[in-house]
Amino acid sequence: MPDARKPRRTLIAACVVAGALIGTAGVYGIGRFQSNPDISACAAAQALAKRIAPLIRGEVAAVTPAASPLRVPDLAFRDASGAEKHLSDWRGRTVLLNLWATWCVPCRQEMPALDALQAKLGGADFEVVAINIDTRDPQKPKAWFDEVGLKRLGFYTDTSAKVFTDLKMIGRAFGMPTTLMIDPAGCEIGTIAGPAEWASEDATRLVTAALGK
Repeated sequence: MPDARKPRRTLIAACVVAGALIGTAGVYGIGRFQSNPDISACAAAQALAKRIAPLIRGEVAAVTPAASPLRVPDLAFRDASGAEKHLSDWRGRTVLLNLWATWCVPCRQEMPALDALQAKLGGADFEVVAINIDTRDPQKPKAWFDEVGLKRLGFYTDTSAKVFTDLKMIGRAFGMPTTLMIDPAGCEIGTIAGPAEWASEDATRLVTAALGK
């Protein structure tokens, strides 16, 4: 009997390969990745990752909890108006950082779920920050964003795709989509390579626990 999941796995694999090619100019192997451990600044994130690990199951089973303290680089990108933003602008809030592109089918498929998660849990202490990394036509991702009707997510973009390369250089981006859960101090809590059903109860429980609620 044919495996109905095979087309989905093929699409995901294709995006992982395509995403990996984005950063080959900067990094050529896992052994070359550089991490930035900061025991004092990220100890709380490490403890939190251990506490929420039992909730990493079901629709979010592919999330990998942070095993050692790592401060996420202060990524630079732009908002819908073209103003420059930095990840540090979200200090004091928990962030679900997502990198997506219109050429990545699994990315497009999970965007409505990310929008739903933002609608459900977004607020003063949490935001889904989804950054588009299309490098050719800067109007295409915004047009797609509006066409799909994503109402709660802010539109952020990096037409150089440097945010992907920066995360790849510390071993936190292997393909597309890439998603990181980041604590208020800017430290990684967990990472996932590939899509997840972010509108699910499993995701809601995981994020809610990360917020200490």
